[in-house]
Amino acid sequence: MTCPADGTHRTAGPVPRRPTVLVLRALGLGDLLAGVPALRGVRRAFPTHEIVLAAPAGLAPAVRATGAVDTHFTTADNGRQVPSLTHWAGPPPVLAIDLHGNGPLSHRALAALTPGRLLSYACPEPGHPAPPRWRAGEHERRRWCRFLTAYGVPADPDDVRIEPPAPPSKAPGAVVLHPGADSAARRWPADRYAAVAAGLRDAGRRVVLSGGPGEEALCAAVAQRAGLEPRDNLAGTLTFDDLSALVARAALLVSGDTGPAHLAFAHGTPSVTLFGPVAPGLWGPPAGRRHTALWHPGPPGDPHATRPDPLLLRLGAAQVLAAALSTLRYGHSTEGVTAHV
Repeated sequence: MTCPADGTHRTAGPVPRRPTVLVLRALGLGDLLAGVPALRGVRRAFPTHEIVLAAPAGLAPAVRATGAVDTHFTTADNGRQVPSLTHWAGPPPVLAIDLHGNGPLSHRALAALTPGRLLSYACPEPGHPAPPRWRAGEHERRRWCRFLTAYGVPADPDDVRIEPPAPPSKAPGAVVLHPGADSAARRWPADRYAAVAAGLRDAGRRVVLSGGPGEEALCAAVAQRAGLEPRDNLAGTLTFDDLSALVARAALLVSGDTGPAHLAFAHGTPSVTLFGPVAPGLWGPPAGRRHTALWHPGPPGDPHATRPDPLLLRLGAAQVLAAALSTLRYGHSTEGVTAHV
């Protein structure tokens, strides 16, 4: 690969007061939380520098919650595309770190700011005796911690915990079901979530539903089919801090492979996570019996497809309910299709 050339530095907005380390990870909530161990490594390695994270504006509360970032350099909420960084202000960063991906586009976006050093998979630093190489099939947290460690920035992939927010939970001790996901490929059918919700309710558990903007109708359908009270459908009512408090103080979270699952990992809340197109070995929970990943092994699918992934559909409501009840009863699941990561 030919390394992209540096571009022209442009300035706009506030000027950092200290030497700056700029980290690019402009993705989604789950990506941000999976990047917390790497961000913590950067924070520890550069205690006197200003740690700046380039991430979408909509993630501002989650960026603050990591506790590892001094300044949030906001980028456009443009999905998983590499954002423009041309509104950067002040002197070039002393160090830029590409935690966005392994392609040239994110490298170029940072190189255009003419940092003193630039660390990326796309173009390893010249002269490094053993530069890190991208490995297909590596867990996301381990991938970025290994990358940083190779450059002398130790990071622990299990360092995922974040503090619960100050606001109280809207349903302390409840079982939280989160039926939504960014793509249909990772969205388990509503009728199966309803069956799990009804089974948990029949077992004497309070069940509440969470959902983000645009997921109100989905959660309403689950609530109606499960016979839940209207007060137990919280879709469309939760800020990030509300959602974080809800998950942090829940008895259990049941969800697909999406942002709230990573919140459960971050808060140490017992969880049952349903995987389909992406194996739990790539995005699953940290090791331990508290978290259960349900997955039928098979060929990888498209996580952004417009239909539920076939492997996800192999998970039946009875299997998921059994895993949830086992986790509530014993602190872990004994379900046979469970993959503990």
